[in-house]
Amino acid sequence: MEKHTVDPWKWGQYTNSVQAVEIKEPAGTLYCSGQVALDAEGQPSTADMRSQLQQTFQNLEQLIGEAGYECAGIVRLNVYTTSVAEFFATCTDIYQAWLTKHGIRQATTLLEVKGLYASLTVELEATVVK
Repeated sequence: MEKHTVDPWKWGQYTNSVQAVEIKEPAGTLYCSGQVALDAEGQPSTADMRSQLQQTFQNLEQLIGEAGYECAGIVRLNVYTTSVAEFFATCTDIYQAWLTKHGIRQATTLLEVKGLYASLTVELEATVVK
């Protein structure tokens, strides 16, 4: 895979995201359904948003790994949350740290939604290439 990122604006370097990602000759592409903070039995978390995001990261890592891909191959990561304000206030540091840990520079969308399943507050939708 050959990966080329495009970000014509300087402010993008501070967000761990880019405006576009071009992939040439991928060996495969994995389109992940939205991942949330469900436990192994499928029970939704009732924890705070920060804890839910950490569980969601674990679930996403497991899904990507079991599919034979790596998190470093994420080229698009959409974030759905029930509160953008709460996400920025409580989750930005762990979100940025997780991206940095995996060396991810992805195209992204952050969107506030009216509600998610049960008591869930954050959902991640990823596209991964290798």
